[in-house]
Amino acid sequence: MISFRLDAADLADTRFAISPLREVMGSLRALRAPALYPLHVRWRAAVLQKLDPGDARLLAALVGDTLALPDFLTPRPASFAPTLDEQLTVVRATPAQTVRRDLLAAHAPRPLPAALRSVTAPGDAPVAELLEELCELLRRYWESALLPSWPRIRLVLEADITHRARQLATGGARLLFADLHRNLRWDDGVLRVDRMRGHHHVDGSGRGLRLVPSLFAHQPAPPVSAAEPPMLAYPGRGAATLWEPQPEPDAPALTALLGAPRSTLLRLLAEPLPTVELARRLGVTPSAVSQHLRVLHATGLVTRARDGRRVLYRRSPLGEQLAQHGTA
Repeated sequence: MISFRLDAADLADTRFAISPLREVMGSLRALRAPALYPLHVRWRAAVLQKLDPGDARLLAALVGDTLALPDFLTPRPASFAPTLDEQLTVVRATPAQTVRRDLLAAHAPRPLPAALRSVTAPGDAPVAELLEELCELLRRYWESALLPSWPRIRLVLEADITHRARQLATGGARLLFADLHRNLRWDDGVLRVDRMRGHHHVDGSGRGLRLVPSLFAHQPAPPVSAAEPPMLAYPGRGAATLWEPQPEPDAPALTALLGAPRSTLLRLLAEPLPTVELARRLGVTPSAVSQHLRVLHATGLVTRARDGRRVLYRRSPLGEQLAQHGTA
């Protein structure tokens, strides 16, 4: 069991974040253990067809036999949604001793795979060379395996965060953690993660907790090392919808009632979306989208909620009913 003691300052600084690098590393688990990720079987087959054999061997070496991941390759996000480049910059700055520690811990008690044994050589130069090689490899893999689907992945993750934030606001930490996963227990200021290979306790000490939804997590995944600040990747909601074909953007009945632009907007708003993303998808200006959103909101067909500097729109219950009847 791994546990986090979180005081009032830690709970006040409990935040959600989206991590591209976390999804990259989590997806390597899906390549390694497909039985745990049945929803991603078709995605996995497509990725393996394109993957260079040499790249595949080194990527596989980054996942331990217990599916543990090196902590330095899953850094705690410094903002709500860092880019992959920003996260790889953090990885490149990892001290050599931390790289060695994390690779050895991910593969313990077995020895390091041959592809990683250069880090055991004296000095920092071998580690620096491996770090650069890994960053370039992870970038290639990202561009091939995840970037084409990233807008859709991010939308599913943002929808999960919107749901969790509502739980935190209405039911506090107890409701939030109880619904994240059955392996989590929140009691007397301590968040316990059961069924973990490691056994250690981490004191938040005012550093806060980062909660990172992942579509490639089959159970909660805290850092392997007790030296890392509190962070928890958890299985995000909606993974089953990720690879579903998108519905047709229009329906005659709904279009006849609302007109084509507003009908299309209502169908897109099954998940929370900001104005700029809606405009990008429709190929129109944000101001044009805003005009239609004002009408949909005024008639009770969509709701809106602020997320930092953005406003996210989604269908209201009335909008859900109308959209469903419009496709019947």
